[in-house]
Amino acid sequence: LSSTLSCGLSRTHSEHPYDNRIAVIPEPMPSLTPPPVPPRQSIQKNRPRPTSLPPPVPPRGPEAKGQPHLKANVNVVSLKIGSLVDINKASSIQSNQKPVYCGKCRAVMSSVSITQTNPNSAEWCCEFCSNQNVLSQSELKMGRSPLSTPRGRDVLYVDDETDDDYMNLENMLVVFCVDISGSMSVTSEVSPGNSMRSPTYVSRLQAVQEALQMALSSLLKSSPHRRVAIVTFNDEVTVYGDGTGVPLSLRDWALMDYDHIREQGEKYCTPHCIAETFHSLTQRVKELREHGATALGPAALISIAMASQFTGSKVIICTDGRANIGLGQLEQESPNSPPPSPYLYNQLANHAAEKGVIVSVLTFEGEDCRLAEVGKLADHTGGRINIVNIGTVATEIQTALADNVLATNVVATLLAPEGLYFPFEEDNHRLVREIGNVTDGLEITFQFAIKADKVDTFLRKDRVPFQLQLSFKTRDLKKVTRVITQQKRVTTSSWVWAGSLNMSVLGVHCAQLCARLTMEGRILEAERQLKAQQDLFKDISQQKPSPKEESIYGNWISTMRTICKDLAVDAQEESRPSTTSTPSQASAKGLSDEAANVVYQMKRAQSVGESNQKKALLES
Repeated sequence: LSSTLSCGLSRTHSEHPYDNRIAVIPEPMPSLTPPPVPPRQSIQKNRPRPTSLPPPVPPRGPEAKGQPHLKANVNVVSLKIGSLVDINKASSIQSNQKPVYCGKCRAVMSSVSITQTNPNSAEWCCEFCSNQNVLSQSELKMGRSPLSTPRGRDVLYVDDETDDDYMNLENMLVVFCVDISGSMSVTSEVSPGNSMRSPTYVSRLQAVQEALQMALSSLLKSSPHRRVAIVTFNDEVTVYGDGTGVPLSLRDWALMDYDHIREQGEKYCTPHCIAETFHSLTQRVKELREHGATALGPAALISIAMASQFTGSKVIICTDGRANIGLGQLEQESPNSPPPSPYLYNQLANHAAEKGVIVSVLTFEGEDCRLAEVGKLADHTGGRINIVNIGTVATEIQTALADNVLATNVVATLLAPEGLYFPFEEDNHRLVREIGNVTDGLEITFQFAIKADKVDTFLRKDRVPFQLQLSFKTRDLKKVTRVITQQKRVTTSSWVWAGSLNMSVLGVHCAQLCARLTMEGRILEAERQLKAQQDLFKDISQQKPSPKEESIYGNWISTMRTICKDLAVDAQEESRPSTTSTPSQASAKGLSDEAANVVYQMKRAQSVGESNQKKALLES
């Protein structure tokens, strides 16, 4: 900054880089010339004098709706969860002790904690909630003394007690859940004709059959001891299993009985590995024929129930139509037919995540499968969501097979000092997020802010502590809690140089937050966040140009703004007959499959060029 401000005020030199205190206010100089005489108004008798001023120009944008201009919050934390749960590559201190928790906010005593040890007890004033914790003599004898607590900022607490049933890491199941309804007979041209031969057409089912043959061959080479099962669905659900036994069929009333379908799946046995069943499975795939309706809900239920017997199992669903029969149907054919029931997919997603099952959902382009609802199966379990065609379905299935669960039952707890809170999450200083399954590359972000009545308190501090507690189960069922505690500097300046901000962290957070708000139907909030981030990125790019990042994150924002704008227009049209709904309450059900696919991709956005080996696992 220059020593003289634009308004003529001078600034004293200070060691603090963000010091913006005004030191000298010069008195105004008297004017050397008198002010000009104001012009006299000419009174015209024949012209009537106006009695009122013209109305002001109405505001535009969010201000028109009574909302002030929003500035982007640059206080963002990025967590590389995919790296944090990989304990084999962790550089943290390992401990077999039990962590010492604060009795009020459940913070873990760490290297930044200040303790006082007495002969019969120890006292620890929690740096997050100021609670005075006292450890008794009995606790000291159990090895929970602050003197024996690991003093590193990154500590890995491994529980010696594991689940009784040991599980082989290869002892997992891959279930291919395939749509064979009548619409799978739709063909596409794959090779144009000429004067010598006719064009070649391939149906969707033929493309899926070829993709499954390739997937089975790949699994036979890479994982010959892995078990594979096939489930198909149309008017009924058929479980072929590993192809060696008699198929199990569910039809009519059975397609509406949740408990019956789940029981059949949980007790279904798939004893043989693919090295023994490869030929049987390939023969079953060749014999598939398309006809009938789409019982997607019951097929997903029994597939997840089968896979839930083994932690780390995968379910890959491939469909081209909207569920229209049985549980989870998403369209109502007549007034007398059962109403749509999308809540089944939320229920199945939670159950799959709890059991450590990854579900991937692939739909064909040009169809309306209600991906916004069905996609929750993949979104909650760490699976993949994508729209495919006959040329890309094989590649997408191979990609879904490559995803492996690194940890299950993952819960992230983020703690900050009292007075801070997490916008769009929690109104207090402790945030708990249930993540479920974690695969490689998963990254999540949060933003934090200071409550208005606590600003002065934090401006007097030089640093504030943050703590991440990550609880999870490894694939070999070890119970682990990773605790990372860091202190971050506080700036007392109201103006921060835009070039010092991390565009990657801010871009990923913007994409994830606005995608989540959109899926929750909070369209206006998402639009305001997008506008604020767009303004911030303009400032950053002027100070620190980065064409690659500007292009990627700019496209993200542009795409999300288009989707939000379309949803807001649709919500306004739907709310015209009624006065009870507003655009801010727009539902995600209004998303097309293409838009839903983009939003789900944004929810799992990752930093550009980020390496999983990056040392700074917790950034802000």
